Amino acid sequence: MKYIRLDCMLGEDFNVNLSKQKALRAFTDLNTEEPGKMTGWCNVNRIITAEEKDKIKTIAKEVREKSKVLIVIGIGGSYLGAKAAIDFLSDYYKKDGDFEVIFAGNSISEKYLSDTKKYIEDKDFYINVISKSGGTLEPAIAFRFFRELCEKKYGADAKNRIIATTSKDHGALKKIADEEGYRTLVIPDNVGGRYSVLTACGLFPIACAGFDIEKMLAGAIETKEELVKNTFDENLAFKYASIRQQLYMRGKDIEVYSTFNPNMRFFLEWMKQLFGESECKNQTGIFPASLVLSADLHSMGQLMQDGKRNVFETFINAEKENIKDKVVLKKDEKNYDNLNYTLDFTITEINKIARQATEKAHESGKVPVIDITFDKQNEETLGALFYFFEFSCAISAYMQGVNPFDQPGVEQYKKNIKELLNK
Repeated sequence: MKYIRLDCMLGEDFNVNLSKQKALRAFTDLNTEEPGKMTGWCNVNRIITAEEKDKIKTIAKEVREKSKVLIVIGIGGSYLGAKAAIDFLSDYYKKDGDFEVIFAGNSISEKYLSDTKKYIEDKDFYINVISKSGGTLEPAIAFRFFRELCEKKYGADAKNRIIATTSKDHGALKKIADEEGYRTLVIPDNVGGRYSVLTACGLFPIACAGFDIEKMLAGAIETKEELVKNTFDENLAFKYASIRQQLYMRGKDIEVYSTFNPNMRFFLEWMKQLFGESECKNQTGIFPASLVLSADLHSMGQLMQDGKRNVFETFINAEKENIKDKVVLKKDEKNYDNLNYTLDFTITEINKIARQATEKAHESGKVPVIDITFDKQNEETLGALFYFFEFSCAISAYMQGVNPFDQPGVEQYKKNIKELLNK
């Protein structure tokens, strides 16, 4: 594939082709038309209209010109994709006065709400509230709180500073937006939250952060075209899904996503929701976990090397980070720290060697290793990664025999909260 490479260390007895027919049947299942099927994300080239893209870019330009902060209110798929993308593409630190996107409504922490209020009280801000229904407790609480702050600060102009991303024509949030005069962006009815990052749900915050959503969509579209036309032997998504399911049948029921790029932490969080919510049903499924290396090698490395052998590891890493100022270690004649032997390598090369050494160590410890790499941390590659993993996840879930697009288990805790609050 143009943007993504896949390599494996799975043992000599592993044959990915054993799952070939099952993967092809899963692809047929994915493409079978059914009423209410949540597969709108598959047609990424048609999921968002030119008019909607122009609307996103126009409002994002306004937000950047008239404020310093966008507060994105949402939980799960309503924020994880955007957070993952912005971290993936951004520098680690903001300069004073830079525009920033912050997130709320993904917890019920009173301290977080209070601290966020203090942080924005002397800053101009906009609000983007994201919810299909408008009734999910965590974002509903945050929206009521920040809407009141916005109305108190901006008066009649507050309605112009609140953008609702919601269903086209139904739901509590849509009703509020219509009654209050908020501008709206659409979450398609046939796209679930964890598959929504390439809709207005993710694209609007990403555009507000200053990144090129056209390039993101171009990378996703190009990847989609590759995946739907390639045969099994050339299709990395079929192979990744097949490897996962074969390992699961061998008792490997935990997949650990590992990265040596710290700004991919929330990309792995997005992965955990995508796969966990899509596959783990009917008391089956692969438990998704994540490590940010090399830091987590000093806390979880022992478990990975010598713990229970029910895990496999998927490394997801950039070959090159976006580095504006190179970091160079200079020779120290005293060499108290014994680091002079590293001076022939760049820091990036040392990081890559650390990854290779870790993969080799874990493979020798009988952990099956999947290595997914990409060249650059840019918008095109990010769009490709989002689509690749969404497609792979759907294929893998169908191979497992579950519906990738529902989440019946999530509803129980919501029901319990309402019952306890009503008491």
